[in-house]
Amino acid sequence: MAKSLRNPTQTRKQIIHDLVIAGKIHSQADLVRELKAKGLVVTQATASRDLQEIGAMRSTNRNGDVRYILETSQKSPSSMDLILSIASSANTVVLHTPPAAAQFVASTLDAAIIAKELPMAIGTIAGDDTVLVIASTATGGGALAKKIATMFGKGK
Repeated sequence: MAKSLRNPTQTRKQIIHDLVIAGKIHSQADLVRELKAKGLVVTQATASRDLQEIGAMRSTNRNGDVRYILETSQKSPSSMDLILSIASSANTVVLHTPPAAAQFVASTLDAAIIAKELPMAIGTIAGDDTVLVIASTATGGGALAKKIATMFGKGK
Protein backbone atom coordinates (compact mmCIF):
# COMPACT_ATOMS: atom_id res chain seq x y z
CA MET A 1 0.00 0.00 0.00
CA ALA A 2 1.08 3.62 0.34
CA LYS A 3 4.30 4.50 2.05
CA SER A 4 4.19 6.83 5.02
CA LEU A 5 5.06 10.23 3.62
CA ARG A 6 5.26 13.60 5.36
CA ASN A 7 3.01 15.52 3.02
CA PRO A 8 -0.70 14.63 2.51
CA THR A 9 -0.40 15.46 -1.19
CA GLN A 10 2.56 13.08 -1.53
CA THR A 11 0.61 10.40 0.30
CA ARG A 12 -2.42 10.87 -1.99
CA LYS A 13 -0.24 10.73 -5.10
CA GLN A 14 1.46 7.56 -3.86
CA ILE A 15 -1.97 5.97 -3.32
CA ILE A 16 -3.01 7.06 -6.83
CA HIS A 17 0.23 5.64 -8.21
CA ASP A 18 -0.47 2.30 -6.52
CA LEU A 19 -4.08 2.24 -7.79
CA VAL A 20 -2.98 2.98 -11.37
CA ILE A 21 -0.27 0.29 -11.23
CA ALA A 22 -2.88 -2.17 -9.95
CA GLY A 23 -5.02 -1.41 -13.03
CA LYS A 24 -8.00 -0.22 -10.99
CA ILE A 25 -8.44 3.23 -12.54
CA HIS A 26 -10.45 3.40 -15.76
CA SER A 27 -11.69 6.97 -15.34
CA GLN A 28 -11.30 10.00 -13.13
CA ALA A 29 -14.60 9.07 -11.50
CA ASP A 30 -13.09 5.67 -10.59
CA LEU A 31 -10.18 7.45 -8.98
CA VAL A 32 -12.43 9.77 -6.96
CA ARG A 33 -14.44 6.71 -5.78
CA GLU A 34 -11.32 4.66 -4.89
CA LEU A 35 -9.80 7.56 -2.95
CA LYS A 36 -13.07 8.13 -1.08
CA ALA A 37 -13.06 4.43 -0.09
CA LYS A 38 -9.61 5.06 1.40
CA GLY A 39 -10.85 8.10 3.33
CA LEU A 40 -9.56 10.76 0.92
CA VAL A 41 -12.19 13.08 -0.51
CA VAL A 42 -11.06 14.89 -3.67
CA THR A 43 -12.76 16.67 -6.53
CA GLN A 44 -12.60 15.46 -10.11
CA ALA A 45 -10.35 18.43 -10.89
CA THR A 46 -7.87 17.37 -8.20
CA ALA A 47 -7.98 13.77 -9.44
CA SER A 48 -7.30 14.98 -12.99
CA ARG A 49 -4.38 17.16 -11.90
CA ASP A 50 -2.89 14.38 -9.75
CA LEU A 51 -3.09 11.88 -12.62
CA GLN A 52 -1.33 14.34 -14.90
CA GLU A 53 1.35 15.13 -12.32
CA ILE A 54 2.25 11.47 -11.74
CA GLY A 55 2.49 10.89 -15.49
CA ALA A 56 -0.60 8.72 -15.87
CA MET A 57 -2.22 8.54 -19.26
CA ARG A 58 -5.24 6.78 -20.66
CA SER A 59 -4.55 3.68 -22.70
CA THR A 60 -6.70 1.23 -24.60
CA ASN A 61 -5.70 -2.41 -24.58
CA ARG A 62 -6.28 -4.87 -27.44
CA ASN A 63 -9.72 -5.74 -26.04
CA GLY A 64 -10.79 -2.10 -26.17
CA ASP A 65 -10.72 -1.62 -22.40
CA VAL A 66 -9.61 1.86 -21.34
CA ARG A 67 -7.62 2.44 -18.17
CA TYR A 68 -4.94 4.73 -16.82
CA ILE A 69 -1.34 3.56 -17.05
CA LEU A 70 2.00 4.99 -16.01
CA GLU A 71 4.83 5.43 -18.43
CA THR A 72 7.29 2.58 -18.14
CA SER A 73 10.41 4.70 -18.33
CA GLN A 74 11.70 7.71 -16.40
CA LYS A 75 9.56 10.69 -15.39
CA SER A 76 9.98 12.38 -18.77
CA PRO A 77 6.83 12.47 -20.90
CA SER A 78 9.05 12.15 -23.96
CA SER A 79 9.51 8.44 -23.38
CA MET A 80 10.98 6.26 -26.10
CA ASP A 81 8.09 3.84 -25.47
CA LEU A 82 5.64 6.37 -26.90
CA ILE A 83 7.05 6.25 -30.42
CA LEU A 84 6.79 2.89 -32.17
CA SER A 85 7.94 4.06 -35.60
CA ILE A 86 8.91 7.21 -37.47
CA ALA A 87 8.71 7.73 -41.23
CA SER A 88 9.27 10.88 -43.28
CA SER A 89 8.58 12.09 -46.78
CA ALA A 90 9.07 15.57 -48.28
CA ASN A 91 7.64 17.91 -45.63
CA THR A 92 5.82 15.36 -43.44
CA VAL A 93 6.65 12.98 -40.62
CA VAL A 94 4.34 10.15 -39.56
CA LEU A 95 4.71 8.79 -36.03
CA HIS A 96 3.05 5.57 -34.86
CA THR A 97 2.31 5.30 -31.15
CA PRO A 98 0.61 2.78 -28.86
CA PRO A 99 -3.21 3.05 -28.89
CA ALA A 100 -4.49 6.28 -27.28
CA ALA A 101 -1.00 7.85 -27.05
CA ALA A 102 -1.04 9.98 -30.22
CA GLN A 103 -2.82 12.94 -28.60
CA PHE A 104 -0.24 13.02 -25.82
CA VAL A 105 2.68 12.86 -28.26
CA ALA A 106 1.15 15.56 -30.49
CA SER A 107 0.58 17.79 -27.47
CA THR A 108 4.22 17.36 -26.44
CA LEU A 109 5.37 18.24 -29.97
CA ASP A 110 3.01 21.24 -30.18
CA ALA A 111 4.44 22.56 -26.90
CA ALA A 112 7.97 22.16 -28.31
CA ILE A 113 6.95 24.04 -31.47
CA ILE A 114 5.48 26.91 -29.44
CA ALA A 115 8.57 27.02 -27.21
CA LYS A 116 10.77 27.23 -30.35
CA GLU A 117 12.45 23.92 -29.38
CA LEU A 118 11.20 22.40 -32.65
CA PRO A 119 11.37 25.34 -35.08
CA MET A 120 11.46 23.09 -38.16
CA ALA A 121 7.82 22.06 -37.58
CA ILE A 122 4.64 24.07 -38.04
CA GLY A 123 2.08 21.76 -36.45
CA THR A 124 0.65 18.32 -35.76
CA ILE A 125 -2.51 16.33 -36.40
CA ALA A 126 -3.23 13.35 -34.14
CA GLY A 127 -5.48 10.36 -34.36
CA ASP A 128 -5.59 7.50 -31.88
CA ASP A 129 -2.23 5.92 -32.64
CA THR A 130 -0.81 8.11 -35.43
CA VAL A 131 0.59 11.64 -35.48
CA LEU A 132 1.22 13.65 -38.63
CA VAL A 133 3.85 16.38 -38.19
CA ILE A 134 4.28 19.04 -40.86
CA ALA A 135 7.75 20.48 -41.52
CA SER A 136 8.20 24.19 -42.18
CA THR A 137 10.08 23.59 -45.45
CA ALA A 138 9.17 21.52 -48.53
CA THR A 139 12.01 19.06 -47.92
CA GLY A 140 12.35 19.26 -44.14
CA GLY A 141 10.69 15.95 -43.24
CA GLY A 142 13.92 13.97 -42.88
CA ALA A 143 15.62 16.46 -40.57
CA LEU A 144 12.41 16.87 -38.58
CA ALA A 145 12.11 13.09 -38.15
CA LYS A 146 15.67 12.93 -36.81
CA LYS A 147 15.01 15.77 -34.33
CA ILE A 148 11.80 14.11 -33.10
CA ALA A 149 13.61 10.78 -32.74
CA THR A 150 16.24 12.50 -30.60
CA MET A 151 13.58 14.23 -28.48
CA PHE A 152 11.92 10.88 -27.71
CA GLY A 153 15.14 8.98 -27.02
CA LYS A 154 15.20 7.12 -30.33
CA GLY A 155 18.09 8.99 -31.97
CA LYS A 156 21.65 9.88 -31.11
